[in-house]
Amino acid sequence: MATELPKYLFTSRRLGFRNWRDGDLEEFAAMNADSSVMEFFPFHLTTAETDQFMQRLRHDFDTHGYCYYAVEMLDSCEFIGFIGLSYQDYASEFNPSTDIGWRLKKSSWGQGFATEGATRCLAYAFEELNLDAVTSVCTISNHKSEQVMKKIGMRKMGEFNHPKLKDYPEYEKCMWYIISKSDFKNNF
Repeated sequence: MATELPKYLFTSRRLGFRNWRDGDLEEFAAMNADSSVMEFFPFHLTTAETDQFMQRLRHDFDTHGYCYYAVEMLDSCEFIGFIGLSYQDYASEFNPSTDIGWRLKKSSWGQGFATEGATRCLAYAFEELNLDAVTSVCTISNHKSEQVMKKIGMRKMGEFNHPKLKDYPEYEKCMWYIISKSDFKNNF
């Protein structure tokens, strides 16, 4: 008899974090087509582009042992988006690094899920994955994401022109934050 894998890699008080499943595509594609959710990105993602993104996240998990995890509500198993970690190596002063990021569907906004989930992912990054530091990036106009970065103890290091956004001048200017393992342990 085969042993069933645990549903979640880890949990927070209200959220479960897991790798991606084929069944996530429809809801994830709808989220990536939502103008509100994608406000700080240069374009929405089609279903095919969302599928490619999911495959990249699965590959990241297989390669690095982490990814931007699919996130569900523990009480209802409702898919609400992603929160997690991603290896980054695009040209910048802080790469290669591990980025923490989040994208949640609009109905889950304003309930503290990004902060709760990101804090739990940092604990996982430092305690289980034994990373030394984690970075985070957002466009300079994305004040909500910047507030989450501050709430989880990250400190702003500067601004830069994101090389992957050079064709989109209104999104190219970004800020980056960092938190070290010792800073996290001292604050949480």
